[in-house]
Amino acid sequence: MKMITKLLAGATLGLTMAGPVLAQDDPTKVGFIYIGPVGDGGWTYEHDQGRLAVEEEFGDAVETVYQENVPESADAERAITQMALSGADLIFTTSFGYMDPTMAVAEKFPDVKFEHATGYKRADNVSTYSARFYEGRAIQGHIAGNLTESNIIGYIGSFPIPEVIRGMNAAFLHAKKVNPDVEFKIVWAFTWFDPAKEADAAKALIDQGADVVLQHTDSTAPQAAAQEAGGVYTFGQASDMSEYAPMPRVSSIIDDWAPYYIARTQAVMDGTWESTDTWDGIGPGMVGIGEITDAVPADVKEEALALKDAIASGEYHPFTGPINKQDGSVWLAEGETADDGTLLGMDFFVEGINAEIPN
Repeated sequence: MKMITKLLAGATLGLTMAGPVLAQDDPTKVGFIYIGPVGDGGWTYEHDQGRLAVEEEFGDAVETVYQENVPESADAERAITQMALSGADLIFTTSFGYMDPTMAVAEKFPDVKFEHATGYKRADNVSTYSARFYEGRAIQGHIAGNLTESNIIGYIGSFPIPEVIRGMNAAFLHAKKVNPDVEFKIVWAFTWFDPAKEADAAKALIDQGADVVLQHTDSTAPQAAAQEAGGVYTFGQASDMSEYAPMPRVSSIIDDWAPYYIARTQAVMDGTWESTDTWDGIGPGMVGIGEITDAVPADVKEEALALKDAIASGEYHPFTGPINKQDGSVWLAEGETADDGTLLGMDFFVEGINAEIPN
């Protein structure tokens, strides 16, 4: 069967081979399905850095393949199927909208192991994994609330899914703690990666008075728009985006997938892989905080780093009451922390965000 699938691999189109031709007879083949281009500078870039880390760790014992720019549509199921037919032993599907396509393909290929990023559906041969990005958003909110002079913070949202809503809520709560007058303006881009749309969204927020812009989209276009406008602060998303430091990018959330990808590849090689759900944050190192530049006052930087340490140690949870929902109803009482189930399904804004969640 292995030889048949490897022959099929030669006829499969659209798979980008990574690395040299391998001498080993039967290397473990690891595939990656990407929503954007590997050069997006954000989400897909960091996943691909994880792929490269797998190659560096295992050398000729692995072969990696990837396909970039795969839409969250029927195209995804076709791309994942092609990768399975090419002989992949392990496939990482790295966007929320790949969840159902991953499940459908996994049912047809029970001997292939699948790992789906940010989703919640699992099977005997399907694991899920994500990062607690909201922990980093809390730190961004703290910095943003201190930096804004207009008291208007802009936020570019991709899609109104719990992952994105969690991030908005975490950022707002922590901006509000240090600046009670802060207001959030939200623009939904309805894309993960579209530099033109992301730039337009940033410009629209700046036109509305935002002097700090956060994003949950993948390109550096908002950074470029802020740089052009001048006097606007931004934060790197998914990767460091340090080419825009020290201004407008003053810090970042960095997704470090490499240790996870290495560990899960090792498990397949060892025959110890099992279906699991992983949701790690700052403490285990899956979420990193990029360098806070000198554009941020020293005392604010010190506070932000202290907040990072408190979250990492478990001393502090970004969703700690009292917190009300947007309609004024009590969500968390004084000292109460949010449970993971509520966070994973979060479909509401907290009190003080004057915006609607699109259907």
